Amino acid sequence: MRVLVVEDDAELGASLRQALAEAGMLVELCGDGRAAEFLGATETWDAAVLDLGLPGRDGVTVLRHWREQGAAYPVLVLTARTRWGDKRAAFEA
Repeated sequence: MRVLVVEDDAELGASLRQALAEAGMLVELCGDGRAAEFLGATETWDAAVLDLGLPGRDGVTVLRHWREQGAAYPVLVLTARTRWGDKRAAFEA
């Protein structure tokens, strides 16, 4: 299984990559929204883990772009945001 992990916190990203790799997955780690937008739309993924608070471009915008480009793989959204509106925007994307 090939998984794209988009997380700008280096320590958390490394932990996610390690845990997923130990579970037998091939993991690509990306820490920037613009780079993630490109990778998610141009590469083949089985799933993605996406943070909402990213430098360059926010996670909701990234997810919308992926979907507009036809990406249909499942996306697990990670966020520390507590506002319902932020979470709803991610679900709608």
